[in-house]
Amino acid sequence: MKKLLIIVAGLLLPSIGWSAGGGHTYPDDKIQIDWDDKAAMQRGARTFVNYCLSCHAASYSRFNRVGRDLGISDEMVRDNLIFTTDVNGDKTKVGALMKTTMTPAYAEQAFGIVPPDLSLIARSRGINWVYNYLRGFYVDESRVGLGVNNGVFANVGMPHVLAELQGLQRPLYKTMIDDDGNEQEIIVGFELLRAGSMSKSEYDGTIHDLVAFLDYLAEPYKQTRKNVGTGVIIFLFVFLILAYLLKKEYWKDVH
Repeated sequence: MKKLLIIVAGLLLPSIGWSAGGGHTYPDDKIQIDWDDKAAMQRGARTFVNYCLSCHAASYSRFNRVGRDLGISDEMVRDNLIFTTDVNGDKTKVGALMKTTMTPAYAEQAFGIVPPDLSLIARSRGINWVYNYLRGFYVDESRVGLGVNNGVFANVGMPHVLAELQGLQRPLYKTMIDDDGNEQEIIVGFELLRAGSMSKSEYDGTIHDLVAFLDYLAEPYKQTRKNVGTGVIIFLFVFLILAYLLKKEYWKDVH
């Protein structure tokens, strides 16, 4: 058994080392999502439809389902979250899927790749990654056409669509020595070049709310699942006590 554990550890260590040594990223902050804070998710939904939905779809969700879950009436959803039209030029119906009007062919021509659907991005990447990614854009004049890069996703192909809110920033570097003795410049902070319409704390709060909404999109039943799971555990615990007492009652005369 000991030999087997050593072999398994030997097989796993290279992969663990590779993932841990995949490169320094900045920023690298952690956040918590409060699923009871529907107001934050509502604000995140507003940011999503204004800045993300023009390129990225969330085609696993419907507008009216989002409204129902977040406490928004169909009328408010129609007036505040729907800005697209259908193929006939009529306003998108409140029961429609959250799709972008950009065609794949146009997206391919404009960006070189079709922007991914964001329905499951919070599950596939994790809320911390998405939070840091959306705060990690910086000016990089060597990126012809885009002019920006990202401290979390190097050589990113997405423009900084939230620049009007965050402003423009440049990275601050520090020289480090890697395990092989080579010098490596890593990002340790940002310096503001041009202010946006929000302060840093306001922008961070906006991104937190946006990530909260994306976390909801990725698994709308998460809170229900947790509540049901808690109820089942409590039921099984109570049933265990009753079953034990019943067993004692049946077997008391045998002993």
